[in-house]
Amino acid sequence: MERTFLKVHGSGNTFYLYNTSDENEFNWVELTKWLCQKDNHNGADGLLLVLPSKSADAKMRVINADGSEASMCGNGLRCVARFVCENLDKEEAIIETMKANLKVRKEVSLLAEIPTYAVEISPVSFSLTSLPMEYKQQTEIQHQIIPEFSATVPYTAVSVPNPHLIGIVEQQDIQNNAHQQELSQHLNGENNFFKDGVNVSYVYPMKNDTIFVRTFERGVGFTNACGTAMTASALVSRLNNIVDTDVVTVFNPGGFVKCEVKIFVDGYKLTLIGNATVTSSYVIDIMNNEFKFLSSQQTEEQKLYEKCLELVKKETASFAS
Repeated sequence: MERTFLKVHGSGNTFYLYNTSDENEFNWVELTKWLCQKDNHNGADGLLLVLPSKSADAKMRVINADGSEASMCGNGLRCVARFVCENLDKEEAIIETMKANLKVRKEVSLLAEIPTYAVEISPVSFSLTSLPMEYKQQTEIQHQIIPEFSATVPYTAVSVPNPHLIGIVEQQDIQNNAHQQELSQHLNGENNFFKDGVNVSYVYPMKNDTIFVRTFERGVGFTNACGTAMTASALVSRLNNIVDTDVVTVFNPGGFVKCEVKIFVDGYKLTLIGNATVTSSYVIDIMNNEFKFLSSQQTEEQKLYEKCLELVKKETASFAS
């Protein structure tokens, strides 16, 4: 059976995107593992499934590179938002995700006519049970030194709804990722804190309205960007006066986004704004659990996105290689 897949990315967080009306059409776990192999057209971070929804304009499922399923993906959601809005000829839509129906909309380009979409990130919880995380019978961890993790880095645990551990770090912990990698691998293996693993992000303050975020994503490893991690990092930075504006520019190894953080008495409203780039389309033959690339066609969109990467390289030259 020949099927067409798009290759897309948000902030360099790369996915295959497949639209189907049959949620059980293929073995998504095995297909995703194969698609994401680095020797298969440079692989990807996961598979985005666009499906019918009874409560929204479409439904999104996110299968990670290792075959696990994520409850949400902010970068992936922007790509799904574009696909759905363009197919429905709409400027905004509602997308069903595992934990919530989320609003998405087309936005003015961030840079150089790059297709840009804004997506809602929700729900937000600082309760350790929402991650889940266990630590000394605490119910929350906000900007706190955890000696078992680091003697100097303050951490915040938050779900949005993916589980995140956010550390605010000095420049040396961005220039050298050894500590972050060691901690992340420990917390995503057998450990006493996170039974289901956790995304670990290190945040380096750049300016009063700008941060740099590097994320070790569970099921993936170090990634160019993680949308929910960038949004969670913007929220944590705002709550702890690392930044002092409601719209935070977030640089990452794969590009940059804008995160709007609105804080209310009874909660938060978070919006992630960034590119939704289609780099190519692939025709793949699928028979049982055997897969084969048949053909591919590139778009011109990555050339536009290179302007974004040039800006990132310039702004982060002093600390990020």
